[in-house]
Parts: sequence; C-alpha cells; structure tokens
Amino acid sequence: MHQPPAAGLGLGLALLSAVTFATSGTFARSLIEAGWSAPSAVIARVGIAAVVVAVPAALSLRGKWHVLRRNLSVVGVFGLLGVALAQVCFFNAVRYLPVGVALLLEYLGIILVVAWTWLVHGQRPRRLTVAGSVAALAGLVFVLDLTGAGRLDPVGVLWGLGAAVGLAGYFVLAGRVDAELPSVVLASGGMAVGAAALLALGLVGVLPLHASFGTVEFAGQETSWLVPIAGLSLVAAVVAYLTGIAGARILGPRLSSFVGLTEVMFAVLIAWLVLGELPTVVQLFGGALIIAGVALVRLAELREGRTATDADREPVLAGDR
Repeated sequence: MHQPPAAGLGLGLALLSAVTFATSGTFARSLIEAGWSAPSAVIARVGIAAVVVAVPAALSLRGKWHVLRRNLSVVGVFGLLGVALAQVCFFNAVRYLPVGVALLLEYLGIILVVAWTWLVHGQRPRRLTVAGSVAALAGLVFVLDLTGAGRLDPVGVLWGLGAAVGLAGYFVLAGRVDAELPSVVLASGGMAVGAAALLALGLVGVLPLHASFGTVEFAGQETSWLVPIAGLSLVAAVVAYLTGIAGARILGPRLSSFVGLTEVMFAVLIAWLVLGELPTVVQLFGGALIIAGVALVRLAELREGRTATDADREPVLAGDR
C-alpha cells in the first residue's frame, strides 16, 4: 500500500490553489467593467476550463469508466454545490452587500466544515482548532477592512450564507471523493455541471447573460477580451480547481478549508501588484492572523496523533491514483 502523500505537498497545493483562485477578481473586473455580466464571466471561466481539462480527464479514465459511472452523483453534487451554488450566490450577494461583507459571509463555510466533521463524523474540534478558527476569521475581518459597513440587506445576507454552503460543499466533497476517481475528472466534470447549471439559470431568466467582445482595460493597459478570459479559465479555474482538489485530498476538508482562507490575503496582494491598491497596515495584520490560524489548525491535527489525511480520508488514499 502506498504511503499517504506528505502534508507539505498538500499544503503547497492548497496554497497554490488559493493564489490562483485569488486572481479571479482581478481578471473578472476588466470584463465586468467592459459590459460583461458576472454570471457570463463565470460561465466562460468554468465552461472553458471544463473543456480544457476534459482531454486529460478522459485519458486518466481509460479502462475504468465504471469509476466515473459510480461517482456521477458525487461529481454532479460537487458541480452544483462547489461550483455553481457558491459562485451564483456570491455574485448575487454582492448586488446587495459590500464585496467585503459578501466574502466574509461566504468564508463562514469553513465553520460549516468544522461543524460537519463534528456533527456527522463525531470529530469534535480541539481547543487549538477553535482558537485557529477564531484567529483566522478575525484576520479575515481585518483583511477585508469592514469598518463603517452600513446596514446589511437581509436578502444579501441569505445569498451570502448560500455561498457559504457551496464553499463548504466544495471542501467536503473534494476531500472525501472515491480514491479511484482522478482529481482531474472531478474537476472537469464538476466545472461542466456548474457551467451547465449557470447557463440554464440564465436561459430561464434567473441570471442576466450578456457580454461584449472588444478591447478591455487590464492592469492599466488596453488589451483583447481574450486575455482576461484566458486568465479566468486557465489560471483561476484549471490550475485553481486541480490543485485545490488535490490539496484537499491530502490535507482533508477541515485543514484545506482553513488554508483556503489565504485566498483573501493573496487577492489583496494581487490587487496591490496589478492594480496598485496598496494594502494597509490593518490588512497586513489580518493576513498575519490568517497564517497564525492555519498554523494552529495544523498543530491541532498533529497533536491528535494523526493528520487529517489519516482521520478524515483513509479510504480515499487507499488506492493508487
């Protein structure tokens, strides 16, 4: 039997996923300012990515298509929750709430992951895990700099909580999927289902679908609309989902969800480098708290005498991928 992959590899994959996911806002801004609706940008992002990943996904399944057939329901739920629901709810939330508040509500999904592993699997969080969650969420508040936010629209809050459910579903399903189902297949299938669901909602009029095809402004330069589309689909989707799923398989849903918090910190840094939005001292302090929270969660896993890989997902790692 193969030994479980090193936790360091899982942490590196999860951080790479967070970095690449964090680029989506910068890429999407140029499209939205040029006349794209947010759902159209999301459909392009995950739809193109699903097609790109389809070929390696098919190659990885040669001789074992039965594995995909027995996991169709998991792939479908992953696409609906982890891809479609999370993004649809988040973009609807920002119609009613400041983006920072919407992000904070979405990232309450990490608390849902801890609650899920406790209530469903009986894995009561240690005090260090609780301390880590408090530190990470406190850091998230500082990074988002929510001071002065106005009264929250209850409709927006409900959309934000829906995004939290989707995010929790992403981490839980990515971390507990069948060991014989390659990560690339879960990513491709999930994104295809997510794109199809969003397109269906657009066709029935639930979501607005419109786009413009011409020059856009990106990083202060005039460029083709294809540049941000390529960034959204290849960097912020293909790389982000593949590394995120692989990292979650190694680290487990609880720890990978906390590492995913660093996406917000990376988004701030990317906005600084590309858009010239310099982080404040408060935001840098929040980033330090997020890192500290992740470290506490990791320490809690080690003190249990086993990693999240051993505890949460031993069946997932029992076969050769």
